[in-house]
Amino acid sequence: MSATKEEKNKALIKRLLEETDDGNLAIADEIYSDDYVDHTPSPVRGLKPGKAGIKQAFEIFYKAFPDTKHTLPHLIAEGDFVVAHISAKGTHTGQLFGVAPTNREIALTGIAIYKIMDGKIVERWAYSEEPGVLAQLEIGFRVQ
Repeated sequence: MSATKEEKNKALIKRLLEETDDGNLAIADEIYSDDYVDHTPSPVRGLKPGKAGIKQAFEIFYKAFPDTKHTLPHLIAEGDFVVAHISAKGTHTGQLFGVAPTNREIALTGIAIYKIMDGKIVERWAYSEEPGVLAQLEIGFRVQ
């Protein structure tokens, strides 16, 4: 019995988070489409649009929080869409936007909606209820 489209799409999101948690940031080249669109503006200024921008964001945050671990309390798929309830925790042990490590642990919980076509993420919408990473580190107003 082969996996359904929905099962494959959910597995793709699980793999993305597991691989990035393990430091494999090159996974973005494989999982995101070349014409990827992120509908949620990043708080990080100067990121390139599309796939290049998501790769930049992965690199910036992985260097600052190399111990980040994601969990998926809920993962729902229908057709081309996956809704992921994502939680993440990490410790600020690397430089972030010129700010020395604070050794503070940050925690985020949010919802991301992914559109997947032909086994690649083509679009994403995201929402987080907690204060963002920068606010938790109390450096948000220094970022340019």
